[in-house]
Amino acid sequence: MAKYRKLGKTSSQRKALMRNQVTQLIYHGKITTTEARAKEIRKVADGIIALAVRERDNYETVEIDARIPLKDKDGKRVKEVVDGKKVTQYETVKKTIKKDSPSRLHARRQILRVLYPVVEVPDTAAGRKRNTKKVDLAAKLFDDIAPKYANRNGGYTRIVKIGPRKGDAAMQVVIELV
Repeated sequence: MAKYRKLGKTSSQRKALMRNQVTQLIYHGKITTTEARAKEIRKVADGIIALAVRERDNYETVEIDARIPLKDKDGKRVKEVVDGKKVTQYETVKKTIKKDSPSRLHARRQILRVLYPVVEVPDTAAGRKRNTKKVDLAAKLFDDIAPKYANRNGGYTRIVKIGPRKGDAAMQVVIELV
């Protein structure tokens, strides 16, 4: 038996397809695809979820001093003139951050090697870059998804058949996070 299905694609196309579909599965929670693709997606998705479950609590919280620019009532930075140059004024605030251990950092980088970056675009002014947000899928895996599966030994995805596709009668399935 082969280690993987070729899905009628070259290796680069197949890798891109897998990355895209796994990214959408993690982001949306479920996707509709063909049965052969879903079986391949399951392998990759279960692997990165298992990695996140293993490393979910492997961090320490650290309090740091952060410099944040002062802003006026319009939301613009406050500047003052020092030696003929305009310089932004800053205030120092205490922040609590999560500091990853080396193994969690390695796991995060392995996860990001598989997942594509996702940008959330608001419905209003959809064609603009303003107010778009980058979604940190690795943080979503560690903070939201991994705690749900903490006491589960594998089997993080479910495949449900929904019938043949109209055009070519390929079996359509929904793959979702359990």
